[in-house]
Amino acid sequence: MDSGGSGLRVAVGAAGGGAPARRATREPVRTGARGIDPGHLLEHLLPMARAAAAEAGVARLTTAVVGAAGLATLGEALRAELPGALARELGTRTLALAADAVTAYVGALGFRAGAVIAAGTGAIAVGTDLTRWRRADGWGHLLGDCGSGAWIGRAGLEAALRAHDGREDGSAALLARATRRFGPAPGLPGALYPRTDRAAVLASFAPDVAACAAGDPVAADILRAAARHLAGSAAAVCPEGAPVALTGGLRGLGDPLLVPLEEELARRLPGVRRVPAEGGPLDGAVRLAAGLATGPLPLPDDPGMLWVTVAEGG
Repeated sequence: MDSGGSGLRVAVGAAGGGAPARRATREPVRTGARGIDPGHLLEHLLPMARAAAAEAGVARLTTAVVGAAGLATLGEALRAELPGALARELGTRTLALAADAVTAYVGALGFRAGAVIAAGTGAIAVGTDLTRWRRADGWGHLLGDCGSGAWIGRAGLEAALRAHDGREDGSAALLARATRRFGPAPGLPGALYPRTDRAAVLASFAPDVAACAAGDPVAADILRAAARHLAGSAAAVCPEGAPVALTGGLRGLGDPLLVPLEEELARRLPGVRRVPAEGGPLDGAVRLAAGLATGPLPLPDDPGMLWVTVAEGG
């Protein structure tokens, strides 16, 4: 399972079998006073997992990997409740709880040393020399996720509102796109602040910023700033001489982001190999599950990043 700012995805398959069956929902898992809400996660996960298991011809999900955004800081309730709940409901004996950055890492690079920039609705960089994990950012759209889709979208809407107010550094092009997408500018606070999926709504405006970048210097500057943030996070976690990969939905923004990002990576990490991501976070969760089904994982154990538990008698 892969749970992020734009929804939840599930893949189920038999070890050594063919392609897994997949299900998805666009509703993000809620967070509350206890962090990530286990009840809300299970409400979505269980029916999707059962439907995918039936399609894949799998009777019992003995090994499971749950990749979740915010696990490091908001995952205490998941660690307390998911092992028992999945054992009861799905027959799970071996469970790994992984930060979504770890599933993104394994999807992109497998089980080798390196660094991955995971940039979608949120943004985090994670690296490992296979003895310990290092992470940078991933603090959520209110405190960080600098350079993410939510960050770019928010910066674009800020520039739109500056243009609406007649302030300096506003963007008439972004104001026009914001009005088409969300309605008149004075209604933006009411359209955004009450939403529980604010990060995803903000990120939905990132493609508009990229679309304006060729002819609008304000939009182009936003994407260059995003590239600096993402490259800076990668530089903070990359082991010396290890490869770096980019994964996540922001790759879809194309050259307006990717060209300045390549320039920033070359400046901050000279000589480091840039490699294409082999897959995404859900692929990483599948790889982790396949690895767990055959033995211990060749990755560092860390309660906030990758935590494996085996049920009694499992």
